[in-house]
Amino acid sequence: MTLKIRFFRLNTKTSITYVYTFMKKPYLILIILLITIAAVAFQFKPVKKVVETVKATIETPNLIAKDSLSILTRVKPPKGYKRVNYPKGSFQEYLRNYKLKPFGSKIVNYDDSEYFWQGGHIGVLEVPVPKNGLQQCADALIRIRSEYLWEQNRKDDIGFNFTSGDYCSWKRYAEGYRPKINGNQVTFNKVARADHSKENFYKYLNLIYTYSGTLSLFHELSEVDDKNLKIGDMLIKGGSPGHIVMICDEAINEEGQKLYLLFQGNTPAQSVHLVKNLQNSNISPWYQLQKDAVISVSNYTFSSSKFVRFK
Repeated sequence: MTLKIRFFRLNTKTSITYVYTFMKKPYLILIILLITIAAVAFQFKPVKKVVETVKATIETPNLIAKDSLSILTRVKPPKGYKRVNYPKGSFQEYLRNYKLKPFGSKIVNYDDSEYFWQGGHIGVLEVPVPKNGLQQCADALIRIRSEYLWEQNRKDDIGFNFTSGDYCSWKRYAEGYRPKINGNQVTFNKVARADHSKENFYKYLNLIYTYSGTLSLFHELSEVDDKNLKIGDMLIKGGSPGHIVMICDEAINEEGQKLYLLFQGNTPAQSVHLVKNLQNSNISPWYQLQKDAVISVSNYTFSSSKFVRFK
């Protein structure tokens, strides 16, 4: 006759069934007994792993204040760290205090559809997503920088290079100058009346979104050493496609070690969002940033990239 012995693994939903053809020989009983002991011993290894996983989950610090509506109040520094101070009115303080939508808000694409993966963020910034689909990863950061300069009445500082290398300023655009593009050749001519309105400002930004991007910023902006990083600096990989994220908060411990928060836009154009650290849950959403490190943020992994800073 046939004797079936079934052993269940603790870490799976499957089982192992051993089938033996029963013979009237005593040594078969011994074999069965040895197999049973080995199977039971095998169970202890997965049990230990499960216990360690549960322990790690329990000990992972919860740094998120879900009822808070700014980057500053949404995320707490890890134990032993404190936020780095910056002057009131600085770009650094502006970013740190940026407003967030309620916790759990979803990332939405420019066409009002939900982004296919909602597991990589802990906050969505209050940055409108234009329906034209132009405000992609680099463009979102260009917008945030430009709006800060506008609010600080530093409008003459607003300007960016096209991918061709030609500089396009808000000041000249407001005066009525528009680019004429012929291949790689760009000329500017006064073809419109002067208009310094906020509505025209966003038309200017749409022009920048069209002809600028990660590649232009990669070549235009000065590189920053990883030892001198501060809020507002960006990690960038220039290309088509490339990607870019911005530092929006900074904390330091007594040994001088620093951690950073990052936010990003994306392609297709979508909600700007504060990203989780999917590689280190013990400090997430904070990141350790080092030059030449392979750094994963939500849907993108940076390598052969650099840190840059707006002028």
